Amino acid sequence: LSWLQERNSIIGDNYRWPYVIPYVLEDSLEMNAKGVILKAFEQYRLKTCIDFKPWEGEKNYISVFKGSGCWSFVGNMQTGLQQLSIGANCDRIGTIQHEFLHALGFWHEQSRSDRDDYVTIVWDRIQSGKEHNFNKYGDNASDFLNVPYDYNSVMHYSKTAFRNGTEPTIITNIPHFIDVIGQRMDFSEYDLQKLNRLYNCTSSLSFMDTCSFELENICGMIQSPDDNSDWQRLSQVPAGPNTDHTNMGECKDSGYFMHFDTSAEEEGSTAVLESRILYPKRGFQCLQFYLYNSGNESDRLNVWVREYTSANPNGTLRFIQEIKGSPETFWQLHHVSLNVTSKFRVVFQGVRGSGLSNGGLSIDDINLSETQCPHHVWHIRNFTHLLNTSPAGKEGIIYSPPFYSSEGYAFQVSLYVNGTTDNPFNLGIYLSLISGANDDHLKWPCPWQQGTMILLDQHPDIRQQMSNQRSVTTDPLKLSESSSNYIWDRPDKVGSEATFPNGTKYMRGPGVGTSTFLTHERLRSRNFIKEDGVYILLTMEDISHLLTTQPSIPPPLVTTTKVPAFCPDNPCENDGVCVMLNRTPVCRCPAGDNWWYMGEKCERKGSSQENTVIAVSSTITVFVVMLIVTITTAVCLKKKYKQGKENKESLNLEE
Repeated sequence: LSWLQERNSIIGDNYRWPYVIPYVLEDSLEMNAKGVILKAFEQYRLKTCIDFKPWEGEKNYISVFKGSGCWSFVGNMQTGLQQLSIGANCDRIGTIQHEFLHALGFWHEQSRSDRDDYVTIVWDRIQSGKEHNFNKYGDNASDFLNVPYDYNSVMHYSKTAFRNGTEPTIITNIPHFIDVIGQRMDFSEYDLQKLNRLYNCTSSLSFMDTCSFELENICGMIQSPDDNSDWQRLSQVPAGPNTDHTNMGECKDSGYFMHFDTSAEEEGSTAVLESRILYPKRGFQCLQFYLYNSGNESDRLNVWVREYTSANPNGTLRFIQEIKGSPETFWQLHHVSLNVTSKFRVVFQGVRGSGLSNGGLSIDDINLSETQCPHHVWHIRNFTHLLNTSPAGKEGIIYSPPFYSSEGYAFQVSLYVNGTTDNPFNLGIYLSLISGANDDHLKWPCPWQQGTMILLDQHPDIRQQMSNQRSVTTDPLKLSESSSNYIWDRPDKVGSEATFPNGTKYMRGPGVGTSTFLTHERLRSRNFIKEDGVYILLTMEDISHLLTTQPSIPPPLVTTTKVPAFCPDNPCENDGVCVMLNRTPVCRCPAGDNWWYMGEKCERKGSSQENTVIAVSSTITVFVVMLIVTITTAVCLKKKYKQGKENKESLNLEE
């Protein structure tokens, strides 16, 4: 059965999961991890045809628990309950996506049989006993789904994986990629290609539409005959924008957006642009787009939906939201939440206001998906200057405006632009509760609110964005390390005084987050900084419903003789194979015609040449050897070991 692990993805249809994978979130999981797991599932739905559902008695399912580290078996082991561990410090979305890719059938990228063409493993720098993590699988039946080696894969180890000192254990043969490997932001483009090919995905579940207006067909959008004017497909406007948002003028003969010229229209004139017909599945959607207003502050953009039902086959318009504001010299990101259940079109209506206009309204990089919109957006401009001038430590902190959760808690985000003094050249990010208008009417200490901070990758297609995010959950019983106070108690009780830019004083509670949110090198590697600005998307939601997620009746463990359950950690030496018997690891030791390994860990070798006593007891020896050979032959599929050393940083209190 060794052919099963000679590919980057595991071979054999019986190792595939169904497109909808049953799962259980065991109560041992940390609350923050439970919330992040559900967010990881949303990324699978957005970018693949893989879905997840709570277990309802299906034969095979994934049971996620808090084990030692982050690990998973590879593929569907057909064992009924199949464990996947999200242990301490594993609660970041890229790590969880990584583990579920293992479960879906993928080995590490650096395990490919062609890996020596792309990376060099420095064996004497690897921790003793951890060498097996760098095994390269044979190429007798090599098939990487016709996808090139991917330094950017979420399945690739970092350069420091399992190192015994300070020097890297993996060196990329192209030096540029030495600091690229090991990312845990999101799926790479090649990760998605491989997964979608392995499972024959032709579309993703929650994605609906994207449009950057680069093609003349403008993504099938139509101009309405019932308006006074039209939207025009342009690459620049004298009053602005000078470039589109997609390419920012960097690509010759490309870079288009849609523009409604309000300078030549009378007050009240309208221009209507409608999407192609779309078919919802989930009943909630998020519309995301960029708007540039170079007209007048009274010009406005109205978002409608045209809904088609059997009662109204020609469609009925329903108003959703008005967007207006002072003209600016940059593109601005907007999110609009929809709740459509029948087939529909999205309708953009530009309306000419009063007063002088030298330009108009422009829209670009539209994305529509059946996902939840972020609750708040923090736009930080002139970011390159901040990166170049901010000192490490507290003097380099910038603070977000105050925001309110849907439950009424006030909170704020602090960003260490140049990292903490211990971790410079990183973005550090922390979330704090702050004193707010509702504090007298809220529960304290704040119970089970999960705050998620997303640094947006501004790629025009939401399916190819590799945003970076971290989540923090308010545990009402968590105590401060330096006092007996609850960390998430009222800010006016456990916080310190701070001042808003307008001079208003408030109380800011302790900050919880990470000093290693994103390296500056990764920050510059994608579209995080665009038009010299970054966007941090913020959501705070109640996850108290996740306190009890494990079924009250434990599901039975289905035993099978088809495939043994392999150990998540391999204690066996000398190429011994570890299998789980009644949830206990047992080593199956290799043997030959006149030699064999023995002991609990296959640590001792015996042979007919070295042990004359064996000749005296030949009958017994032959029996033992043949028994070992028989067992070893039956169990030749090596187990997959994967322990999450890729992500060592944990959420911590802000200094």
